[in-house]
Amino acid sequence: MWTREIPFIDPVAAAEALSSLPGLAFLDSAMRHETLGRVSIVAADPFGRFRYMQGRATLDGRPLEGSGLEALRACLAPYRVTEEDGIGFPGGAIGYFAYDLGARLERVTPPSRRAGLTDDIAFNLYDTVLRIDHDSRTCRLIATGFPETDKSARAERARTRLAQFADLFESGERSPQRKGNAALSWRSNFTRASYEAAVETVRDYIRAGDIYQANIAQRFEAALPPDFDAFSLYHHLRETNPATFGAYLAFDGLTIASSSPERFMKLQGRAVETRPIKGTVRRVEDPDEDRALGEALQANVKERAENIMIVDLLRNDLSRICEPHSVKVPVLCGLESYASVHHLVSVVTGTLRQGHDAIDLIAATFPGGSITGAPKLRAMDIITEIEGDARELYCGAIGAIGFDGSLDTSIAIRTVFMDGTRAVLQAGGGVTLLSDPAAEYEETLTKAARVFAAFEPDRDAATSEAP
Repeated sequence: MWTREIPFIDPVAAAEALSSLPGLAFLDSAMRHETLGRVSIVAADPFGRFRYMQGRATLDGRPLEGSGLEALRACLAPYRVTEEDGIGFPGGAIGYFAYDLGARLERVTPPSRRAGLTDDIAFNLYDTVLRIDHDSRTCRLIATGFPETDKSARAERARTRLAQFADLFESGERSPQRKGNAALSWRSNFTRASYEAAVETVRDYIRAGDIYQANIAQRFEAALPPDFDAFSLYHHLRETNPATFGAYLAFDGLTIASSSPERFMKLQGRAVETRPIKGTVRRVEDPDEDRALGEALQANVKERAENIMIVDLLRNDLSRICEPHSVKVPVLCGLESYASVHHLVSVVTGTLRQGHDAIDLIAATFPGGSITGAPKLRAMDIITEIEGDARELYCGAIGAIGFDGSLDTSIAIRTVFMDGTRAVLQAGGGVTLLSDPAAEYEETLTKAARVFAAFEPDRDAATSEAP
């Protein structure tokens, strides 16, 4: 690998500086945290585009052999680097696994309706990335020289790319002016009554012994105006709802804006970590009341039971792919606070078995148990039956697979995806026997509210532009 230190640049300005290049990828730690929200990654101009849909894998449009995950592994195989201390993510594949990939990995019923906005797997391959360390306020450009594999050709390409990207950051606009967007009109596939009835249906399945819990979501859609500025939307979203696992990804025909607070799977070396969220309550401005709401959440029997059930599910999933007796739960039902909500978060860790890799880890654990239910496969069938529409990206995973074999992904919640004419946002919650249908419906609106707010016109911009 080849590296180059550049002066510190704000991550939004860095993303804006590369926005003229195709395939902008911005993995954004918009909410600062000493470990979860320390580093942001900005990349663009990928040298390869992997897609998998309807059982067909392609690289730059050329058909590939094998299933989706096998084909992705084959695409990454020629481009391996050794892990280096202090480098962090060295470049690699950035993109997403859609929730509906789960119907190809497990024996579950596929949805009958699918809008067709997303692929099952979509990753771009990046040879040059900017790593922004918010704690030390340093920026490091990293180039691998891929897709060249000859040593001298790789070195020449890497040096050229470092210079090219450094020039873009040097000349880029440091304080980008955001364009205001008009408010959108959202339409859900559920009414209040039908969502509450869906919660009762899940409770009936629990009483019948089919499941212990299931996650049921509303799907909101809105038409986009022709001049809609997706990056301005993301800029506003990271201000209204900052999160440790923010992301903005630009694909051909699809744009993703995410403010996820939840890690799905991380792999570094052989160390595996997942951080399931189960249990949510709104935040308020009064500090004493806000603290009381958080404490009440931690003491809530229903929310704790829901979280612990998912922890057990994830322990089982990780035990399929991790060394025996290595799976641990260092944090159970810890409280984490975000801009608009408090969450109950647990941490489950393990050691990946020898001879397995990041692709094996995804195959063994996808989709995440925190957004399906327990038992997972039966819950997935019930989700499909009740929701009707394919989830597409929602509750899939967004993130990166490094050329060094590393993996870091978030659960695709608080996530909007847009195809140029429409925007889709989903919000759901875990339903147990103790669930109150009205409260579950309100929880989905609480989760969606900050994302909706990001689509409202920028009042400051509107005021400054007024005659």
